[in-house]
Amino acid sequence: MIQFSNSAFSLCKSRFQAYPNFIQAIREDNEAILAWPVLVPETAIATWNLYYFCPEHGVRLNWDRQSPDAHCCPVDGKIWRGEPWDGAWWRGLNGLNAKACYQLGLLWQLTGDAEYLGKVREILLGYAKYYPDYEVHGGIPCNGPGKANAQTLCEANCHLDFALGYDFIRDALSLEEQRYIEQRLLREGADFLIAHRARQLHNHEVKISATVGVIGLILGDTDYLEFAVNSEYGLRYQLEHGLLEEGLWFEGSVHYHFYALQGFCAFEKLARGTRWSLLPLPGYQKMLDFPLDLLLPDGTFPPINDCITGQQVLTHSHIYEFFYGEYGKPRYGAVLNTIYQKQPRNNLDALLYGASVLPDVTPVLVPVDTTHAPGAGLSVLRQPGSDQALLLKHSPFGGEHDHHDRLGIILFNQGHHWLPDLGTTGYGAPAHYQYYKNSVTHNTLSIGRTNQPPAVPLVINWQQEPAYSWLQAEVSWSGALVQLDSHYPPAVDTEIWQGVVFRRNILWLAGMAVDVVEVENPHQQALDFTLHVDASLAKCPPGEACQWPNQGVDAYFHSVSCRPLNGLMPLNFHHEDKQLPLWLASEKETSLYTALAPANPATRDINYLVVRSNQARCRLATLYDLSGRNSISLTDVEWQPESVVLHINHGGARQVITLPWNKGIPQIIN
Repeated sequence: MIQFSNSAFSLCKSRFQAYPNFIQAIREDNEAILAWPVLVPETAIATWNLYYFCPEHGVRLNWDRQSPDAHCCPVDGKIWRGEPWDGAWWRGLNGLNAKACYQLGLLWQLTGDAEYLGKVREILLGYAKYYPDYEVHGGIPCNGPGKANAQTLCEANCHLDFALGYDFIRDALSLEEQRYIEQRLLREGADFLIAHRARQLHNHEVKISATVGVIGLILGDTDYLEFAVNSEYGLRYQLEHGLLEEGLWFEGSVHYHFYALQGFCAFEKLARGTRWSLLPLPGYQKMLDFPLDLLLPDGTFPPINDCITGQQVLTHSHIYEFFYGEYGKPRYGAVLNTIYQKQPRNNLDALLYGASVLPDVTPVLVPVDTTHAPGAGLSVLRQPGSDQALLLKHSPFGGEHDHHDRLGIILFNQGHHWLPDLGTTGYGAPAHYQYYKNSVTHNTLSIGRTNQPPAVPLVINWQQEPAYSWLQAEVSWSGALVQLDSHYPPAVDTEIWQGVVFRRNILWLAGMAVDVVEVENPHQQALDFTLHVDASLAKCPPGEACQWPNQGVDAYFHSVSCRPLNGLMPLNFHHEDKQLPLWLASEKETSLYTALAPANPATRDINYLVVRSNQARCRLATLYDLSGRNSISLTDVEWQPESVVLHINHGGARQVITLPWNKGIPQIIN
């Protein structure tokens, strides 16, 4: 066995003995495989697991081993039949078979129970029988093809577990069986992955390279290892070129940041102590540290870019157990202690790779101070002693898994995501591309209801003072589009964005936030400045119902009404017993649309505010009362050539705030 030395696995065995119920839990987790005869697809019938979503609610369907052609929605019980769900069901089976190879192979090593050995042996021999003759197929956007599955990434994920399972049972197989599995499954798989690894920075290429590297370590094949680690776009290249300045994975999604790190981790579990390991490089610790600086007051990560509901939760013990064991950094121990406040420390990675003891004291994990990361393009403004936080996304375009929301914001207060980022749903569900990735479904700017083309915002000014934070950022769509060393769909509707400049200025004070927007709209297209609020709209001037397009992203909107916005307009939102008063102000007359559209999951709606203007220059201001006491009001706004002046009633006291349009310092007069 390559994964563990005899002494290391003896320690693992003693740990499992301390959790006698855990082996039973692993067995139950693999019940769909253990309770049924082994089923291996004879042809390349499997497609993509992300097709296995309800197209109406955007939630994952209930996978049932007994039901390969009828697929149930957990929300309303509706049965979906045919493609793409049938092919996705087979992808689910491939994944369960592969996982069983790893986990039941481990149980064989721990218990010596021949039942586990027999299942893993039968699965591996079954795939070895059919794998060379599987037809290459695919068609998944921005993804290479597969054989057992429909994309190269899925192929890598399955082969990783096949290889680890084989390593567990190899010594119990005959030499003929070993050669059969190694040649017809592991080498066939590695060669396929090598042929289809793309020349790009991407989390997929990390996972693909990691699997090739693991197969190389298990088979003792240095050619595989050289390709996996040291070739262009291999693991070393990805680690050295795929991180933004502060350590965020370039794709800009915290979920894919950890997904890439998971791939590196899978390789290092076998490579540590060898000349192939990258553990001495600084990249891993930067990747482990930076996401923690982004934690919101509720302890979750911001679900920016492609993040399916649930992926924003801190559940990454499978990563921090290994790296805490390697680096011993107290902060990583704090992550684990935080996770284990809600669950026991009896997972596979803790028992196989974890340190014997975690730190006795758990420091506060959620930051209390502001995080400003200009290289990563994320700023999380916080107020010490409160749960208030505002995130401004000014990140460089991150490719396929990015969303079209440069200078979008998230607002958290009173334990609630008032202005959320909706993340997304399964990529095979229509709403992923039609709704969740679009500019108009984020708290940002759209032109003509189209999506922002790729761009790289600039931070114009950053001031951190004891009394306030002041952040000015700008994004311009002028000249050639951004080019990235990663594959992504071509931008569309780029012409009407040419020359558009979007500036956002955020003043962050105790109990209050001011958001001032300026848009240069040279073609005088219909620009939409959108805010969606996850709360009930309790106070708003009456509007008139209006017709709304019923196509594309707009087909998801309903209950649309319109009223003129000329000067100041107060609004008030309620969530349970909490409230968020806000004031909208426009320099010139615009229109304010209110509407309802899906939240995530799409089992309920949230409120949308859309300010629309055709002006060549549009200036707007929004003031948020975060006090929770409805004690702040905006009484007047002066639109001046060099600044905007806000007159505020703050708990009965007069306050005047002057904010410059260009780089400058706010003036606050109490």
